[in-house]
Amino acid sequence: MSLESVTRFFQDHAPDISVIVTEKSSATVALAAEAHGVKPEQIAKTLCARVGDRVILVVMAGTARLDNRKFKDLFGTKPRMLDAEEVAALTSHPVGGVCPFGLPQPIPVYCDLSLKAFDQVVPAAGAINAAVHIAPDRMVELTGAEWADLAQAPKPEADA
Repeated sequence: MSLESVTRFFQDHAPDISVIVTEKSSATVALAAEAHGVKPEQIAKTLCARVGDRVILVVMAGTARLDNRKFKDLFGTKPRMLDAEEVAALTSHPVGGVCPFGLPQPIPVYCDLSLKAFDQVVPAAGAINAAVHIAPDRMVELTGAEWADLAQAPKPEADA
């Protein structure tokens, strides 16, 4: 059902974007990057968190990590990640295929600024072997998302 709802979402709202189904799993950032020939940070991973009595989705660069302080500053509470069953029940997407498209009911979406580093990102598309290639601003437009600064600052690389 999930892959179908995402495919239908794009047919209805962005027929120029095709859902890409791969033979191999793209359920992790590393697998998705390999399957789609992009850098791991270009994968747009979707996190599902509880904020008080509501649920939100946070979409961020694949290698980015959620900054608990930034999250608390924005939402007034620490992030509480949902378990796999809750995620599937609320989004209709399995873990590894979670995305902000084709949801059964509206869920607030926040896109982290880490996505702005790329012309195209690759979020999942409702299945562990499906994704789309999309410009970050277009994803925000299609999902009604808000931009937010929620990722930890990148650690400086050590001198070689």
